[in-house]
Amino acid sequence: MSPFRVAVSARFRRTDGRWNFPYFDLAPLTGNAAFEVVHLGNGPALTSGELRDFDGLILAGEGLPREALEGQSRLVVVARFGVGYDQIDVPACTEAGVALTITPDAVRRPVAVAALTLVLALAGRLLIKDRLTRQGAAGFAVRTDHMGVGLEGRMLGSVGLGNIASEMFRLAAPLGMRHVAHDPFTDPDVARKNGVTMTDLDTLFREADFLCLHCPLTPQTRHLVDAKRLRSMKPTAFLINTARGGVVDQSALEDALAEGHIAGAGLDVLDPEPPPGDARILGLPNVILSPHALAWTDQCFAAIGAGCVSSMQAVSAGEAPANVVNGAVLTAPAFRAKLAKRKGSAA
Repeated sequence: MSPFRVAVSARFRRTDGRWNFPYFDLAPLTGNAAFEVVHLGNGPALTSGELRDFDGLILAGEGLPREALEGQSRLVVVARFGVGYDQIDVPACTEAGVALTITPDAVRRPVAVAALTLVLALAGRLLIKDRLTRQGAAGFAVRTDHMGVGLEGRMLGSVGLGNIASEMFRLAAPLGMRHVAHDPFTDPDVARKNGVTMTDLDTLFREADFLCLHCPLTPQTRHLVDAKRLRSMKPTAFLINTARGGVVDQSALEDALAEGHIAGAGLDVLDPEPPPGDARILGLPNVILSPHALAWTDQCFAAIGAGCVSSMQAVSAGEAPANVVNGAVLTAPAFRAKLAKRKGSAA
């Protein structure tokens, strides 16, 4: 039986060769003769030629355009290391008979914790108080000018009520906040189970004290948070984004923060990433920034990696993997034919 060849994209390694994600354990694949693991070279996006001789791909943050998927008669599964797939041509995956998998269970708790971390840090004016403390007596003398915001009875809002937002609301339950969300695709039972009141988008922006973004980046959600919606928010409100930078019109947000239309923001994501050194967002005092890494923990990466490995193991045995984004591919003739070959070779 020929080994199941797995390509690992270049961003898993730094330019000096060091492993970028030390808690991602490839041993279940590299230590099994049924698999052959190959690390790809550098490139902003993968090409058709690079992938032609592989059965599976574990993908970090590189783009996967249509051109790279065309004519892929062997590739059967792409496991995205995480949950975001806005740089992957999903319809092209389906047309090529390639299942795209993500790891929602692995990131649910870490990203929910990251969002709450920003909520609490903004409410407590954490960074401002850190700076005051470092000023010594002069900082202590003006500490009453920087009162925090009590959370009980305040509205914690979310654009989106998927796995991560639901987890955030569950974790926030003891804080005594009012939980409100907008999501046109949510199951009403999910909202009821988590004690979340559903509302329209305009009301959510207008009334939320802490507004968290938990939606994917799509053509419909790009710049969903624009100048008009930012102006509708309370001047005491905070915006928290742990989703994708492109959901927010960053220029409009910079204006809103600089002009005091909102009190502050907590951003784990920006547009673009990394930002240019002269980006205005970097110099604003009422924003907390993180380099798209606030949810990155040992447990998070270990679980994401295990999910990617599981996708390779399932397909190599001729079985459909879990957490498939493009569910239609599971009944597509091209995918079924590739899977049947693997099942036959594994028998």
